[in-house]
Amino acid sequence: MKTANGHEFVAMLEKIAPRKLAMESDPTGLQLGDLSKKVRKIMFTLDVLEDVVEEAIEQGVDMIIAHHPFLFRPVHKIDMETAQGRMIRKLIKHDIIVYAAHTNLDIAKGGVNDILANLLELKETEVIVPTHVEKYLKVVVFVPKESCETVRQVLMNNGAGQIGTEYESCSFEVMGTGKFKPSEKASPTIGKKGELAHVDEVRLEAIITEDLALQAVKAVKAAHPYEEPAIDLYPLEGLKHVEGLGRVGTLAKEMPLEVFVDIVKGVLSIEHLRLIGDPETKVKKVAVLGGDGNKFIHDAKRSGADVLITGDIYYHTGHDLLAIGLPTIDAGHNIEKVMKSYLKAEFEERSKDQGIEVELVVSEKNTDPFTFL
Repeated sequence: MKTANGHEFVAMLEKIAPRKLAMESDPTGLQLGDLSKKVRKIMFTLDVLEDVVEEAIEQGVDMIIAHHPFLFRPVHKIDMETAQGRMIRKLIKHDIIVYAAHTNLDIAKGGVNDILANLLELKETEVIVPTHVEKYLKVVVFVPKESCETVRQVLMNNGAGQIGTEYESCSFEVMGTGKFKPSEKASPTIGKKGELAHVDEVRLEAIITEDLALQAVKAVKAAHPYEEPAIDLYPLEGLKHVEGLGRVGTLAKEMPLEVFVDIVKGVLSIEHLRLIGDPETKVKKVAVLGGDGNKFIHDAKRSGADVLITGDIYYHTGHDLLAIGLPTIDAGHNIEKVMKSYLKAEFEERSKDQGIEVELVVSEKNTDPFTFL
């Protein structure tokens, strides 16, 4: 087992929630600290507040991974008499890295909105607000039969073979005969220089998003037994990978809104919420958008949702929701805390696979600023 540095854990996070997915002007990424330092303990938190920093210090944490950037707005001065100034001083003094995965974690497959949708047992989910569209390619590689599974695994490990949201490691194979004549300068794995070789080969193919294709090809070349492997990339028309904010899906059965409200409270561990709309409304199609959903109410309506679950609804936005006929559950911004246990589990699995020794904990501090009396 090895001890990794901050850069290696950022690379791990990039696999889960790539920074390229973040919304424009979102200050995701490194907030404070030296990523070259060795990291033996990581804490996951929704917010970075002073009591969270104190908790991290008490537990000997080397790195905090948060959802909400604590340096969200530009800092013009560091006043040690303020809570933010005190936090910065403590973080620097105790050499704690702070890194934020914000809208990229909202948007990413398996991220905040997918977690919420899964907890609510929504089926056939789709993105509400598309923010990134990736084209698909078909990668085809010809490989000797005995090396096929090795090359296939390399393809799958580098992002190929994902079809929809429910199927992965998808590929197709067909047998054939490969013919080639190595030149006098070649170093063939199979065959002899100057002689025509006949080899039982497999045509191995899978789909992959355009952004991952070159990385996958490079990995296949490294794993392939041939000196010059034959690899083709074909554009696929009409097939796209869409990522974005929010999810909309269906419940197993239709129910009154007031019944669904109780389910939401139980699943998301909240005692109180705000409801806009008639409690007796029948709901089956549900839109969920973690965080502040004010800008996206019309997108949720166009998705065909019977109800929207989000947070931070403004007074006048509530009137707009009534006007467009979209019942809404304001469950609060704090429901995004579901990301803590999700990231911990992801890091546990990936660290084990990479032979990295690290202690992973979630913050136990309640960062919800609201108390309901």
